[in-house]
Amino acid sequence: MEIIQVVGIGLLSTVLILVLKEQKPIFAFLLTTAAGILIFLFLIGKIGTILGTLERVAESSGMEMIYIKTVFKIIGISYIAEFGAQIVRDAGQESIASKIELAGKVLIMVLAVPIISIIIETVMKLLPA
Repeated sequence: MEIIQVVGIGLLSTVLILVLKEQKPIFAFLLTTAAGILIFLFLIGKIGTILGTLERVAESSGMEMIYIKTVFKIIGISYIAEFGAQIVRDAGQESIASKIELAGKVLIMVLAVPIISIIIETVMKLLPA
């Protein structure tokens, strides 16, 4: 029941943050960041299991690994951008959070262009001339 541990970390850190926020706001922010990193580190093993399973499925289906690795990079960029934007948003910097999200979206589009090109080429081959 890992979710109970994650919720416990979240609730405990929330109580501490609420206590610290009035007296020492910088420590409250640092605690917020530390709790987020701790929860993220807690989930890394699970993410690794999912990625390993998807790689095995892709290999057994004969899919080229470059595509599945690109999809993994896209997923990683989206998680990291979201995580970073939430931390910055917690610090009250909404504008910078929006820029982080924009950068993540642009980087995802850069990685997705080759896959989109392959899909379009495949569809064009299927259409009668």
